[in-house]
Amino acid sequence: MMQTAMRSLGDFLRAQRVRLDPAAFGFIAGRRRTPGLRREEVAQLAHISPTWYTWLEQGRGGAPSREVLNRIASGLRLTGAEREHLFILAFGHPPETYFTLSTDITPRLQRVLEAFSVPALIKTITWDVIAWNRAAACVLTDYEQLPYSERNVLRRLFLDPEVRQRQGDWQAVSRLVVSAFRADVARAGESAETASLIGELSRQSHEFDALWRSNNVASHGEGVKRINHPQAGAIELEFSTFMVEGRPDLAMLVFNPANEESRHKVDEQVRQSLSYGGASDRHHAAIHE
Repeated sequence: MMQTAMRSLGDFLRAQRVRLDPAAFGFIAGRRRTPGLRREEVAQLAHISPTWYTWLEQGRGGAPSREVLNRIASGLRLTGAEREHLFILAFGHPPETYFTLSTDITPRLQRVLEAFSVPALIKTITWDVIAWNRAAACVLTDYEQLPYSERNVLRRLFLDPEVRQRQGDWQAVSRLVVSAFRADVARAGESAETASLIGELSRQSHEFDALWRSNNVASHGEGVKRINHPQAGAIELEFSTFMVEGRPDLAMLVFNPANEESRHKVDEQVRQSLSYGGASDRHHAAIHE
């Protein structure tokens, strides 16, 4: 099994090497017997022994370390998907994910949100929603009216009495959100931003502090959200979570009405918004409670 995996790894490295233009890497192309980079050139780019790299392509010498594999991936200028495939071949699982916090999304991703007639949002690892559509603004909150510091799911859920009152089952929602947030922090690794947020919430909310100390972990992949809308009353929404390709720091949440009554209420809120010029499609930072 190991030998088969190493042969597959070697075949993949060789395929990536031969497709590269030597001139793009500063090497003299000249007359070459085969296309692409030479093995010793890849070894030079990755700062490893040419002999070791040759053995690697030949499926010999055992699996490289993660550090060496990262250097080879950088030397070959692999894309994120190619680098992930390289690690799966070598170790049977993707590389460690490095998360960066960013509030930027592409216009194309914003248009995906706008294509939904139901509420849809994009949140970060720290549970700040950075984009939303018209239905989310109408049914959940008109997020653009909130200061950025108040656009955090956890802050609103634990520190805003009005948001708490709007939850159909605050205790269940708070347990799920904290457990899912813990899973996100574990995946991403605790950063200065997450440590600051955890410290702030623990000081200001004994309920958050107790839930965080419980060490429960849960998935936020799908579930049911019940809210008490100020105008429409009770609305029941089924939510599903989708990862954003190429952005492991982001997740998209789509809220689909769980029954016909809730669907009618969502549609009516959006219709009223269009009629009276209320909440509109947003293209800037936002938050979901």
